[in-house]
Amino acid sequence: QVQLVESGGGLVQAGGSLRLSCAASGHTFSRYAMGWFRQAPGKEREVVAAISRTGGSTYYLDSVKGRFTISRDNAKNTVYLQMNSLKLEDTAVYYCAAREGPYSSRFYQYDYWGQGTQVTVSS
Repeated sequence: QVQLVESGGGLVQAGGSLRLSCAASGHTFSRYAMGWFRQAPGKEREVVAAISRTGGSTYYLDSVKGRFTISRDNAKNTVYLQMNSLKLEDTAVYYCAAREGPYSSRFYQYDYWGQGTQVTVSS
């Protein structure tokens, strides 16, 4: 079992930046690939970014490439999502998730989820 707690969400103007953090506890963090997902009202949950257990490989949703950066610090049991140049369409609840094995862009392949943090981008 691993417990995940997100933080760092909030209200930001378009073009601004936020940094999300996800702190993990319970098991060896480095056993888990991590993903950030988001879900907007009336829309399906979608992957935003994912990172391998070592941090050596990453994946990004096309619409966030060049604006978002996923990273992890295994010594701190934390994964981050740096979000720059935020757009109105980035508004959603953002979740971090963990799975043993390789990272994946499919939400159903993740076993553990945080409670989510709201990101609202205003014009």
